Amino acid sequence: MADVLPLVEARLRSALGEPDARAAVTFLGTDRIEVLRFQEGDIVRYATLGMSAGPMSDPTATLADPVEGPRAELVLSVRAGLADTDKVLRPLAVLAASPQVEGVIVAPGASLDVGEPLWPGAPFTSVLVAEPGGLVEDLELDAPRDPVRFLPLLPMTPNEAAWKRVHGAQALQERWLTGGTDLRDPARRSVALD
Repeated sequence: MADVLPLVEARLRSALGEPDARAAVTFLGTDRIEVLRFQEGDIVRYATLGMSAGPMSDPTATLADPVEGPRAELVLSVRAGLADTDKVLRPLAVLAASPQVEGVIVAPGASLDVGEPLWPGAPFTSVLVAEPGGLVEDLELDAPRDPVRFLPLLPMTPNEAAWKRVHGAQALQERWLTGGTDLRDPARRSVALD
């Protein structure tokens, strides 16, 4: 079977263009995670590369399946020039390594928290994992491997994250939509939750 990561990088390049920067982070006991930065007008996108090298496995499984299981990469889009968002590289790599480190399956509707601001001064410490398929199409792999899904990340304030735990991801997304929230604004305030 062909190595997955060159195919993933090719899919990212075909959807987002050429990356203008990349950084690599390795955590003890994990495979290397890279974060690629793509600039398009006033939007900067950060995409992980390495999370999909192996399938995510059920944390309750006795043995991890080396072939079958969901695969994903993470994509974060923010407005450029409004904050030092390039410092998000390490937190993104931490989130991308979480399936290997914590044995979690990252899927749409999940909350992921890094426990500190995503970048200096950011009002966000966590993200909501959104549905894939809009920005970067799924990458089909040879059977029996699952496709690689490119999961958008939507930054959440601590209040939004707490509200989402009670009311669910769909309800929070509806609040954002109703409130006309610019989810790409790296300095936005929390949406009204009353």
